[in-house]
This record gives sequence, C-alpha cells and structure tokens, in this order.
Amino acid sequence: MLEKTSGGEHTSHPFWPRDLIIPNYTPNDRSMAEILLFLFSVSGMLLLGTWALTALRVDGRSLSRGRRLALCWFAVCGFIHGVIEGWFAVFYPIIPSDQGFLSQLWKEYSKGDSRYIIADNFTVCMETVTACLWGPFSVWVVVAFLLNRPYRFVLQLIISLGQLYGAVLYFYTEHRDGYIHSEFGHPVYFWFYFVFMNVLWIVIPLLLIVDSWSQLSVAQAHGDRTESRHVKAKKR
Repeated sequence: MLEKTSGGEHTSHPFWPRDLIIPNYTPNDRSMAEILLFLFSVSGMLLLGTWALTALRVDGRSLSRGRRLALCWFAVCGFIHGVIEGWFAVFYPIIPSDQGFLSQLWKEYSKGDSRYIIADNFTVCMETVTACLWGPFSVWVVVAFLLNRPYRFVLQLIISLGQLYGAVLYFYTEHRDGYIHSEFGHPVYFWFYFVFMNVLWIVIPLLLIVDSWSQLSVAQAHGDRTESRHVKAKKR
C-alpha cells in the first residue's frame, strides 16, 4: 500500500485497511524470524525457570503438575503484560517511527491488527489497564502460590476474569469493525497473530476461573461446616 505524506512523497506500509495513513512510519529493519525468536525464547526460558522453581516443596507439600503449569502461564503473563504490553502503553505515540526492539515487535504484530500501529482508543486503554494490573498481579500470584498464601485462588480468579474480559472485548470490537485491521484469512497475520495468540487468553483463563471457583467453593463449604459445628456446640 502507498501512503501519501504531507510532502507529497509515498511510503509503503504492510497494514490494513489499505488506505490507512500512518504518519512518520518507519519499516522494521529486523526480520519476523528474529522478533518471534526473541518472544518465544524469553517465554520458553520463563516457562522452564518457573517449572524448575515450582518443583520446590511448599509447606512440606509438592505442587501438582497442573498447578505448576498454571504458574508457568502466570510467569509468562507477567512478562508479556508487564514488559511487552507495558512498552506499548508507554510508547504507543512513537512506535510507528521508533526502531527500538519492542517497538519493532509491535509493528510486526500490527500486521495482524493495525489498531496497534494507529493506537486507537480501545487498544491504548485496554493495554494500559493490562500492563498496570495484570502484569504485576501475575507475578504476585506466582509468589502467593509458592508461599502458600490463603488468598492465592482469589488472585487467580481476579486476574483470569480480567484477562478473559479483555480478550472478549478485543475480539468483539474487531468483529463489529468487520475484521478490517488485518488481511482476513492470512495464515500468519490473521490466524496466528490475531486469532491464536489471543484466543489463549480466553481458553486458559476460562480453565483457571473454573479451577478457582472449585477451590473457593470447597473452602467456603468447609468454612460453613466448621461454623455450623461451632454453633451447635454453643447450643449444647
């Protein structure tokens, strides 16, 4: 696509819709492979590190494999929400022209959703909330489980509900726009960047919400039975 600048010159950009105007846009000088290698390498190291860390016994007990996988998920969320999305929340005005590595990562991702390259109101607000809340909270929940804190499942429920709500809005707003911010059906930009990399924040939070619901319900039922026994004992 050719973009007309104020000086009458034209600069190509790879974003949709094709008539999108992006002032001061500078193409990436790093390849897709280099950017994705960084993202998945850091995520992989966090997964391995958290998996090893959660092998430690907590209050004399070992965490289950499923619980360890959940904490690996939250560790990666802490990185993605706090660092990558935090970068967008702070530097979104200059990302189109900036050649910093994380700015280039966002320009690459914007091929699947150009709302990020134009920094529309929804993406800026959503990513700012995500970076400020769900990033630190994701780290906090890992620590809470490692230290066996009583509020750990409350934290898991809050974070997962926030992630699910944000992801549903993310897809629904684009659906109402008619999927105009990506090349609809493209195997990488649409199906991998836009769909797969975001549907994870629907599927996994849903599973963790059910897990939290179950754990908190069991704890509440136990508390109710204990309270009932105490009331009966006082009446005797």
